[in-house]
Amino acid sequence: MSKSTSRRQFLKVTALTGAAITLPVFNIISRPALEDTVIGHGDYRYRVHKNWGNLNPDTTPVKNCHEMVMDKKGRLIMITDETKNNILVYDKSGKLITSWGHEFPGGHGLTLFDEGGEEVLWICDYETGRVVKTSLDGKILMELPNPKSINVYTAEQGYHPTETTVAPNGDIYVADGYGSQYVLQFNSKGEFIRKFGGPGDGDENFSTVHGVCIDARDKNHPTLICTSRAHNSFKRFTLDGQYLSTIFLPGAFVCRPVIDDQTLYSGVCWSRLKYLNQTDNSGFVTILDKSNKVVSNPGGTKPVYRDNTLQLMIQETPVFNHCHDVCVDNDKNLYVCQWNANKTYPVKLERV
Repeated sequence: MSKSTSRRQFLKVTALTGAAITLPVFNIISRPALEDTVIGHGDYRYRVHKNWGNLNPDTTPVKNCHEMVMDKKGRLIMITDETKNNILVYDKSGKLITSWGHEFPGGHGLTLFDEGGEEVLWICDYETGRVVKTSLDGKILMELPNPKSINVYTAEQGYHPTETTVAPNGDIYVADGYGSQYVLQFNSKGEFIRKFGGPGDGDENFSTVHGVCIDARDKNHPTLICTSRAHNSFKRFTLDGQYLSTIFLPGAFVCRPVIDDQTLYSGVCWSRLKYLNQTDNSGFVTILDKSNKVVSNPGGTKPVYRDNTLQLMIQETPVFNHCHDVCVDNDKNLYVCQWNANKTYPVKLERV
C-alpha cells in the first residue's frame, strides 16, 4: 500500500469518526450529499463534484477555465480569459480566496515555478502573444520577447503561445500551440536560445503543440514532453530540442501533460466518436503511469492494450465537455478545467 493511499484511508476514517462523534444530527443532515457518479479505472477512480468551484457569475465570471496550478500553501490558482478577473484563487473547499488580472484577453497557459524558495507564475496569452512572469499576487516581473521582434520569426508567421515550462536551470520553453508550431527556448534572462519542431507530420514536428512540461521522473535524464494534440500524442525531446520518442494516445486530443510524482495526467479536449472524427463535447481525463502506459480514463473508456498497442480511447460517460487541464492536490484529488463548456467553473474529482 502506498503512502498516499494510506493517507487517504486514514483521512476518510478520521473524518467519518469525528463527524459521528462531534457533529449534531441536523448538521449532518444539512450537509450537501456527495455526488453519485464515480468515474475512472483501477486505482484511479474518482467521485465527481461538478459544483465544487461554482461562483457568482455576475461578480466573478469566467469564459473558459483554461489551466490551474497549486502553490505550496495549497491554494488552487486558475487562469481564465475573462478580463474582469483573469486569475481566480481557490482554497481546496472551493471557496474563492482572491482574484486579480485584467490584461489577458487570451489568458491560457499558467505555470508555477519555484525560484529558490519563491514561487512565480508564467502566463501565456495567445491573443496578444504575451508571455509574462508574475508574482503570485500579479506583479509582472519579466516579459519574454515576441519572436518577430528578435528576427526568430518572419513578419508573416503567427505567434500565439499557449504554454510554458521551466527547466531546473531556469531555461524557459514556450509552446507556440496556436501559432507556428514551434517550441522556443529562452534562458533565465529572457534571451533566445533556439526553436525546434515546426508544423508537419514528421516525428520531430507538431500539429497543435498545445502544451509542454519538464519530465524529471528520471532525475539523471530530464526531458521535455510536448503535446501534439491533432496527432493524439505526446512527443519527448531532449532539453536541447532533439526528438526522442512519441507516446501515441489514439482517439485522445490531449492538452498539456501534468506530472505529479510518477504519474502523468492530461485533459482530453475531444475524442473521436462518429466516423472517428474529432467530436465536440467528448472530453475526458487520461492518466499514464511511470512507464507511460494509460491506466485510467475518467469519463472515457477503459484503456485496452492488444499486443502492447493501445487501442482507441473515447468518451464513455458524458461528464465533461472539453477537458483543458488537470491539477492534482496533495491528496491526489483532481481539479478539471474546461474550455467551451458554457462558462462552467472547475470540476473536482475526489479520489476514492
